[in-house]
Amino acid sequence: MVWRMRIRLTSVYVDDQAKALSFYTDVLGFVKKHDVPVGADRWLTVVSPREPEGTELLLEPSDHPAVGPYKAALVADGIPAAQFAVEDMQAEYERLIGLGVRFTQEPRETGPVTTAVLDDTCGNLIQLLYRES
Repeated sequence: MVWRMRIRLTSVYVDDQAKALSFYTDVLGFVKKHDVPVGADRWLTVVSPREPEGTELLLEPSDHPAVGPYKAALVADGIPAAQFAVEDMQAEYERLIGLGVRFTQEPRETGPVTTAVLDDTCGNLIQLLYRES
């Protein structure tokens, strides 16, 4: 099979870029990759410290009129805006609880995976995923 494309960047809409950067780096453990002023906002991305050249997560400002209702509907229905893999669900859950993170779903086995859902403090639910190799 011929390799044609890969995911390079994805985004989550955040209510406050500075607050989001703090949460995604200081709490979740990502590292800042790009921080470029773009008018009143920033092109602000984070990456996994284990994959600094891997997929970037854009902390996208949520000022477009469609974003508020979209995010509110996802949260109301319990639908995560993004999903991040973890190596040890219980250890990560306990670490994040210790940092004051609010979970809307505690770790739960769902078939071959274990998932948990947290509030990113910026208007999104984020799902953590653990899958045994």
